[in-house]
Amino acid sequence: MRIISYLYIVFFCLFLIQCTHDNRDYPRRAEVLFFESADSSDALGASGKYASWLAIELFKSGINLTYTTDAADLNEKNLRLYDGLVLFTVPDAILSGQESALAGFVDGGKGLIVLGAQPSGTSPAWFAKTLEGGTPVTDTLATDLAHRLNKGKGRVFYTEHGSDESTWKNLDFLRSINKGVQWAIGDRVMGLVAQLKIPSVSIYEDTIADFTARHFVPKMQEPLSPEESAKLIQVPVGFELKLFASEPDIVNPIAMSWDEKGRLWIIETVDYPNNFVELKGEANDRIKICEDTDGDGVADKFTVFADRLNIATSLTFANDGVIVAMAPHFIFMKDTDGDNVVDVRDTIMTGWNKNDTHAGPSNLQYGFDNKIWGVTGYAGFNGHINGKRLAFGQGVYRFRPDGTDFEYLATTSNNTWGLGMTEDNNVFISTANNTHSAYYSMPEQLVQRQFKEDDQRPAINAVQKIDGHYDVHAMTPNLRQVDVVGGFTSAAGHQLYTARDYPQTYWNKVAFVTEPTVRLIHNAVIEPDGAGFKEHDGWNLAASSDEWFGPIHAEVGPDGAVWILDWYNFIIQHNVFVPAQAPSDKVLPFIEQPHGPGNAFESDLRDKKYGRVYRLVYTDAKHKTSHKLSKDDTGGLLKALKSDNKFWRMHAQRLLVERQQDDVADELIRIASDQKVDKIGLNAPAIHALWTLQGLNLIAERQDVFDAVVKGFKHPSAGVRKATAQALPVDDRSRDALLNSGILADTNLNTRMAAFVKLAEYPASEAVAKALLEATGDPANENDRWLSQALFAAIARHEDAFFKLASTRTTGNFARRILESLANEQYTLGRRSRFPFSPDVSNKKIHIQTEVRRRDNQPYNGLIVGQGDKTAGYALYTKNNRLFFEVYQHGQTATVSSRGNLPSEFVADARVTVDASIELSINGTSQGKAKIMHLFAEPLALNLRSGEDFDETYAFTDYGGASGFTGNINNTVVRLSKAHQSAAFAHGGAAMVADPKSSVPSERIELKAVKDIMQYDKKLITVPAGKRITLVFENPDGMQHNLLIIQPGTLDIVGKAADDMLRSSEAFERQYVPAIPEVLHHTPLVNPGESFTLEFTAPEQPGDYTYVCTFPGHWRGMNGTMRVVR
Repeated sequence: MRIISYLYIVFFCLFLIQCTHDNRDYPRRAEVLFFESADSSDALGASGKYASWLAIELFKSGINLTYTTDAADLNEKNLRLYDGLVLFTVPDAILSGQESALAGFVDGGKGLIVLGAQPSGTSPAWFAKTLEGGTPVTDTLATDLAHRLNKGKGRVFYTEHGSDESTWKNLDFLRSINKGVQWAIGDRVMGLVAQLKIPSVSIYEDTIADFTARHFVPKMQEPLSPEESAKLIQVPVGFELKLFASEPDIVNPIAMSWDEKGRLWIIETVDYPNNFVELKGEANDRIKICEDTDGDGVADKFTVFADRLNIATSLTFANDGVIVAMAPHFIFMKDTDGDNVVDVRDTIMTGWNKNDTHAGPSNLQYGFDNKIWGVTGYAGFNGHINGKRLAFGQGVYRFRPDGTDFEYLATTSNNTWGLGMTEDNNVFISTANNTHSAYYSMPEQLVQRQFKEDDQRPAINAVQKIDGHYDVHAMTPNLRQVDVVGGFTSAAGHQLYTARDYPQTYWNKVAFVTEPTVRLIHNAVIEPDGAGFKEHDGWNLAASSDEWFGPIHAEVGPDGAVWILDWYNFIIQHNVFVPAQAPSDKVLPFIEQPHGPGNAFESDLRDKKYGRVYRLVYTDAKHKTSHKLSKDDTGGLLKALKSDNKFWRMHAQRLLVERQQDDVADELIRIASDQKVDKIGLNAPAIHALWTLQGLNLIAERQDVFDAVVKGFKHPSAGVRKATAQALPVDDRSRDALLNSGILADTNLNTRMAAFVKLAEYPASEAVAKALLEATGDPANENDRWLSQALFAAIARHEDAFFKLASTRTTGNFARRILESLANEQYTLGRRSRFPFSPDVSNKKIHIQTEVRRRDNQPYNGLIVGQGDKTAGYALYTKNNRLFFEVYQHGQTATVSSRGNLPSEFVADARVTVDASIELSINGTSQGKAKIMHLFAEPLALNLRSGEDFDETYAFTDYGGASGFTGNINNTVVRLSKAHQSAAFAHGGAAMVADPKSSVPSERIELKAVKDIMQYDKKLITVPAGKRITLVFENPDGMQHNLLIIQPGTLDIVGKAADDMLRSSEAFERQYVPAIPEVLHHTPLVNPGESFTLEFTAPEQPGDYTYVCTFPGHWRGMNGTMRVVR
């Protein structure tokens, strides 16, 4: 009887599975799988470009298209999920199991659609065999473009056309494929689609075929109910989108997080983007707790935790409350009486700029290191934290939960609103414009002094662009974008899948990047690339044709599902549209765009009534029970620390650290010592246990804990080995344990890099220097661009000992290159620059060189170069038409100044010498010397900067007005060298060496990028033919720009070449400059707030040459004319 019951259960389960996958006879969208071989995709230069266009065409007919280049997906289990299969390329060979699966797929009643091929004598044998016995269908629908075939219970539609772009832009071709797909998947499936009653949201009278062009916007789609909107959202097959909350219960949700009880907290910001409390006296934003009290998966209780907020953008949990980002403040809020309403509001820091509300702080989250991490856009920070003066732009930062120990970690390339961490503590970032995936490998302070790579391999950035593709895959042709059209222009979020409810292909590998301007959530698939990572295109987690769907946050929640925050607003775009780049009538159904105080255009169509939260559930998930964590329940916390969901592990870690009790030490050691690994080689609980011990300070304070922790160096999981190195305190015991562990030669290069980065924290040591010198003999450390920089940064920390050891033995080529890089420490500054970190000048000679030129006949005034402040620092500046070089030490100032009036052009040379003197010369003529007390003994606090000083509190002097330099500077270099450093590896020659052509008097041209509108500040510049030109390009904008000078009449040619190169993985490394003869001269990409000086000889032939920016999407509007005249 027991056996019969067991068999009954088994057969019942199999019946349910079969029903789930095969008998989907309910109103729904149809599903087709589009297969294209990876080789074919690469040859076409874009992953799934045509598939993406077909998806748009099919989507409005109720058909979802899923794209793959993996032939392994052509298996029986996976094909069972789809109604049709599109083969864009026919593989020459497939496995026998795949052959039978395809045959069964068609014979069993599904549809096969073949594009760019047809049965013939040259077709692969398996393909001909699959279609064997089929009956041709000839009727009025048959054309010379396409053919149809009945096969078993299924249907086959095939055409030899579709291998070139012009065909795909043909409206008749798209329509014929759409009809062919519908015919192939059959009337039954299309009947189910009809029963769903999908709302029509097309704003055009006819189908659009050319999805690469802009089209006039005749009208605006009306908003839809959540139920109707969901019919227009595609999610992966086997997943279900479930509504958790919507209007009127929530409106304008901009950020979300969950507390330790699993309750959802959201920020509602109806004031975003232009309603400022400082101007209107209104503060209408709220933090709201959304609870599901009856367990049906839908929120039914809503509590306003805090109101009277203004432009709040992020929140995270700490110390029994929440930290809220609300520029200009970060505020700690806490409920003290248990009514879920805030009682305490303490400002923990102030200085976040509010001048651009879509460029402020965001993505606050608790990190493995027990600190709060976040990012900010280009609005940046300018103020004080714990008495320390800080000023920085876009980038990533962290601080202790009480607001202390704030660290700006690294700069990003443009506006930033995305941050995510893997289960083994790798940090990823998304930026809005054309860098939807970037890897943060190490603090920028370790990269600012760079190892000189060879010309074939560019140096890495601390936040390195790793995305492997340009295109998004929208389900609508209505791309309401100003720039990076068809790509990522409002990318937000980079949370990874860090639970185990989804299929294994997602685990710790797929990041979710939202893109609201094109109404989708992208799957960014992260793969190892040596010590670092690379991203490749995983298409979409969700995508919609509803013009109000606005996903802005996607993250794994307490249940292991991905939760989606839907801003649900027709207007997503922040910036004012640029007529030449993106005419408003081709983006929005109105033209007027007045500028608001939040640097966003104002419109009554910015909605304040809608907002949704969805859960994307995998239907085969186990749906494990949730936790309700409390500091009073240590057993529950330790159990949660072993959860398979990072969400619960991180909350458990945080609460255990906040308890600050050592009663859990033994159990934490047991968890950290567990040698098991999961299917992807992780032991995530062990990693959290190590960081919990670190947060409790037990590794530093207890020898038994230390001894147990260092055993982690031998753990089978690379992530645990890495965490062991990172969590150790910086002391002699840890140093010795790390050096003896073998981790500097770890087979996992990411773990090895973490060890090098850790060694850069330790005080200078001969033992460390010796280990690092040995590491230079490993080719892997030289050949990997992340490892070479990390190793160089560690060596720079132990520089003196490394030099001493290297001088006594024969070293390899890599070590010699490192010695050369160490000996030639130099920093190049633009007309206005501010290094994020102050280079260490301790016991070093300082040598400044710059070319100076008068501007518009103005008297010279303002800062040229400086570092530190007037209590400890040095400055080269002008005042009242004189040049000064000053050093400030211990309340005393040593000064050398120029004699008489300054010439209109000169080379300035200023030095701090080994004999504690300062010198100044102009055009090689000494202006004098002065004694200082000694070389600087300590690092200088404030940034190395050029062209502009800090405010008067920290300025070197009273400039008699603004500190901005009134002239121009070029080729500005600051060189540092150890006081008694050997000259063996140093560059010879102290004088500035210039290109012989640069000594010829030149015309000087200044160009700027206009902030926020993708234009140069001049549309016409005039230069004399054959004359030497010095062009200074300054970029005060929030994104990168370049400047190319091209042949007359070739703008469209260069623009097309720029567009075509976007699909190359090398486009960024080539600075988006096409390698074609039409390009005469060019700058590199110029980062926000920086400048570049381009020197060239004007063409001999008079005419109208064009200058243009080829950053993605900019060339049509950001250009001007360089008129060459005799």
